[in-house]
Amino acid sequence: MPSENPLVLDQEEKVLQLFPRPPLLTSLQAGWNGIVLGYMCQPAYEVPEMYSPRWHSIAIFTHGNYAIHANRKLGERFHRDAVFGGDIVIAPANVSTQASWDAEGDFILIALEKNTFADAVDRNSSGVDIIPHFATPDPLIFQIGSALQKVLASESQGSRLYAETMANALSVHLLQHYSTRKPLLREYAGGLSRHQLQQVIDYINDYLDRDLGLAELAAVVQMSPHYFCHLFKQATGLSPHQYVIRCRVERAKALLLQGEAIADVAYKVGFANQSHLNRHFKRLIGVTPKQLQK
Repeated sequence: MPSENPLVLDQEEKVLQLFPRPPLLTSLQAGWNGIVLGYMCQPAYEVPEMYSPRWHSIAIFTHGNYAIHANRKLGERFHRDAVFGGDIVIAPANVSTQASWDAEGDFILIALEKNTFADAVDRNSSGVDIIPHFATPDPLIFQIGSALQKVLASESQGSRLYAETMANALSVHLLQHYSTRKPLLREYAGGLSRHQLQQVIDYINDYLDRDLGLAELAAVVQMSPHYFCHLFKQATGLSPHQYVIRCRVERAKALLLQGEAIADVAYKVGFANQSHLNRHFKRLIGVTPKQLQK
């Protein structure tokens, strides 16, 4: 546990107040559950010692192939890092951290809820701790962070299911490579049973207008998010996010052919706005909603 009265980060807004510049992007208004993302460009600076009882923190550095030197504390350990683009730093929940750095750089800061991490594979993971890590390259975490940044910049509203799928992938990767006890990931073949798949499909169709979440869908068949994603894709050939997008486009197509207004259709089928519908409709159908109605 941290000592010497560091700052306690128990609210998202407190993290943003640590830095001299506001974030370039933030997920605070995107409706994501279990994960918070901020994309920042900050000058040379020093942040005070802090810890979070709620989140595991992952910093993903995106400034390119040159070194920014940082003095960093994680728990009781100190280290002078030469940080390059593609490096990550992991500060687990309840582990104090402090840092200063000598040049301007941009980075993605991810806060992963402890429960999201613990329940990713099964509820027995709640006693597994993440190991703190100073700057180290991790291409998969860099890819996850970049994908989340991209979707936040292009279509933040309506991105909840995608974001929670990425949060699950991040949690499983942390469990496999940065934890005190590696999980035993069971292998299943054949996907969801016919009954389970129908349960999920019926739920999706009944609540297609809602901003559906990964844990919400997994709970329909009483599975962890990790195994649900794995078995759903085996059964359908699509990730839950991809399947829901296709369902929305197909229902939108039917409503558009009935002459309903494009903007109304977008909201009825669960897209965040008309632009969101247009993008996915053109990608999957090959024409825009307006062209379909001509």
